[in-house]
Amino acid sequence: MPRSLLPRRTFLRSSGIAIGLPFLNAMRPVASRAAADEPPRRLLLVGRPLGLHAPHFFPEQAGRDYQPSRYLRLIDRLRSDYTVFSGLSHRYGAGHYAEVGLMTGVHPDFIRPNEIRNSISLDQEVASHLAGRTRFNSLVLGGGNAAWNRRGVRLPAESRASAVFRQLFIQGTPDEQARELRRVRDGQSILDDVRDQLGTLTSRLGSEDRDRIDLYVTSIREAEQKLQQDEAWQKTPKPRIDAEPPKVDYGGPQLVERSRQWFDLVHLAFQTDSTRVISLWLGSQERPEIQGVNLGHHDASHHGQDPAKLEQLALIEEAEIRVFGEFLDKLKASIDGDRPLLDRTTVFYASNLGNSSSHDNMNLPVLLAGGGYRHGSHIAHNRENNTYLSNLFVRLIQQMGIETDRFGASTGVLSEV
Repeated sequence: MPRSLLPRRTFLRSSGIAIGLPFLNAMRPVASRAAADEPPRRLLLVGRPLGLHAPHFFPEQAGRDYQPSRYLRLIDRLRSDYTVFSGLSHRYGAGHYAEVGLMTGVHPDFIRPNEIRNSISLDQEVASHLAGRTRFNSLVLGGGNAAWNRRGVRLPAESRASAVFRQLFIQGTPDEQARELRRVRDGQSILDDVRDQLGTLTSRLGSEDRDRIDLYVTSIREAEQKLQQDEAWQKTPKPRIDAEPPKVDYGGPQLVERSRQWFDLVHLAFQTDSTRVISLWLGSQERPEIQGVNLGHHDASHHGQDPAKLEQLALIEEAEIRVFGEFLDKLKASIDGDRPLLDRTTVFYASNLGNSSSHDNMNLPVLLAGGGYRHGSHIAHNRENNTYLSNLFVRLIQQMGIETDRFGASTGVLSEV
């Protein structure tokens, strides 16, 4: 017997008391549900701009019986839930500019100083296949240059946790909702007018200009689809949660608190099925408020093998790994249907720099957690002749239930997990 859709604003009422239910599978709109035997799969991409010191991150041994490194000891309790990779990169030349290709994996010929031609990022590729199933197709959080659309245009990130919380969970007054709905409908009306004018204009253009207009029309179609989706979700109440909105948006010096704040929001967004795809850029150039640290993060990362700076860097990166481990613990403790939320959430954690001191983009620190993979190993590739990281991206896309055999500069699929 088919189940009826349970309204999100469902309460248990007794003796004048109303108790709001948590988000349940039965509250999920039909459009957001796959088949009953196909639970939602989620993707989180975490990018870090200043690397992780390789000797403290990579284990010396490959395989399942590796001895954990200094950093991995901090999360060794979760060993069966993650895989660490070495010998992977996009093979970009040295320089910070390669940050823009971390999540796109575009061919190295297209990532050069002052000559960058990017492509779609991994999060947006996956989001394009899941569009319409959740209120937000994807969230781009924190900052950086992680998210790019199919035309290689950077998508801006939201850097304020309080603004993201409002988007996700604050319903707004009836007047505010009505204004938002009018805004959406006005946008649809404007696009209708533009489309009619384009039809007249195109008949008078040459082939090269028609190609440019075709690209423009594609953008309009995408905007139309987003507006239609926005209108549908405007009529759907936002999930009710037992969590307070952020009282402060932490900045660079509060590196640990800021990371924890973002991870808490990611957890809530996935737990309420508000989105299934998130990219998050973490890091700071400033001196973090960590006991024993008196250098800026950027200064410590450009250590030149100075032992004192290396120890400062280790204190910073250990604090970051601890917070990441807390986040994985929270995903593992949260139940999604009949499984831990971590089992249905692919978490990719990496940096565009293999050695921040020399701006080297080879042998990137890469950790993959959750998502139902075969975890528990250090998978070691050639650290001199790196395997394309995009081969792992192909595997991630496939794990999300999307059929593909290539992404970015991939030469195959990394199938060891």
